[in-house]
Amino acid sequence: MMGHHDHSDHGHSHDHGGDAHGPGHLHAPASFGKAFALGITLNVGFVAVEAAYGLLANSVALLADAGHNLSDVLGLIVAWAATVLAKRAPTSRYTYGMKGSSILAALFNAVFLLVAVGAIAWEAVQRFGEPAPVAGKTVMVVAAVGIAVNGVTAWLFASGAKGDINIKGAFLHMAADTAVSAGVVLAGLVIIYTGWAWLDPVVSLGIVAVIVWSTWGLLHDSLKLSLAAVPPGIDPDAVRRHLGGLPGVAELHDLHIWPMSTTETALTSHLVIPGGHPGDAFLMQAAHDLREKFGIGHTTLQVETSADNACALAPDHVV
Repeated sequence: MMGHHDHSDHGHSHDHGGDAHGPGHLHAPASFGKAFALGITLNVGFVAVEAAYGLLANSVALLADAGHNLSDVLGLIVAWAATVLAKRAPTSRYTYGMKGSSILAALFNAVFLLVAVGAIAWEAVQRFGEPAPVAGKTVMVVAAVGIAVNGVTAWLFASGAKGDINIKGAFLHMAADTAVSAGVVLAGLVIIYTGWAWLDPVVSLGIVAVIVWSTWGLLHDSLKLSLAAVPPGIDPDAVRRHLGGLPGVAELHDLHIWPMSTTETALTSHLVIPGGHPGDAFLMQAAHDLREKFGIGHTTLQVETSADNACALAPDHVV
C-alpha cells in the first residue's frame, strides 16, 4: 500500500507509505470578533432596558422577549468562544485542534433556545388564565428599539450565515428576534386601541413558534454534525461515484466523510487500483477535485492493488 501527502495549494508532496491530505482548508473560518463584541454589547444593554420596562408595563411579551434576548447573549458568547477555540493549533492530544468546538457551540445554542422557549410558553399559557392590564405604548417603544438592535446584530453575521452553521446560529437568532420585535410592536398598537390584554400572551406564543421554527433546522444539522454525519450539502453517493470513476480504480471501500468543524470537511477512502500506485499527480488531482466539486478540503486516500489484500490487513473494513 502506498499513499501521498499534499500539504499546500502549490502541490508540495512526498511519496511514502501513509495517506494523502488535500490542500488545506476549503474555507478558513472567517473572523467575526468585532461582530460578536458589538452584538453582545448591544444585546446586553437592550435586555436590561427591556426587562425593566417589561416589569413596569406588566407585559409578559416584553419579559419573554427579554429572556430570549438574554439567551441570545449567552449564545453569542458560546459561538464567539468556539470561533476562537477553532483557530487553536493542533496538539499531540488534540490532533485536529479545537475545530469541533464550533459544532458543539451550534448544538448548545439550539438546545438552549428550545429550553428557553419552553419557559416562555409556560408563562404565556398561565397568563391566559389571569390576563392583566398591559401598557401598550411602552411595549411598542421598547420593542421598536429591539427591531433596531436585533436588525443591526443580524446584519453583522449575514455574510457568514451560508458557509458556517455556527455563524448561522447567531444570524438566525438575531433575524428571528427582529421579526418577533416587529410582532410585539403590532400587538402593542392593537392593545392601545382595543384593550385586549389577552393579545399579550398570544404574541408570546407567537414568539415561541418563531423561535422553534428558526431553531429546529439548526438543531437538526448541528446534531448530525456532532455525530460525524456527512455535512449537509455533500452527497456521499456522488462522492463515491466520483472516486469510483477515477482512472484505474476498480473499486473502493472504507469511504468516510465527516466534519472537522462547521466549515471544514475531511474524507478518507481506500482505492483498489490493480495496476499499482498511480503516482503523486493522480492523488494530488483527486484531492483538488474533491475540494473543488464537493467542498472537502482534507482528503486521505490509501491505494491498494487488491481488495483481498485489504481484507487480510483490515478484516473489519467496510465495502
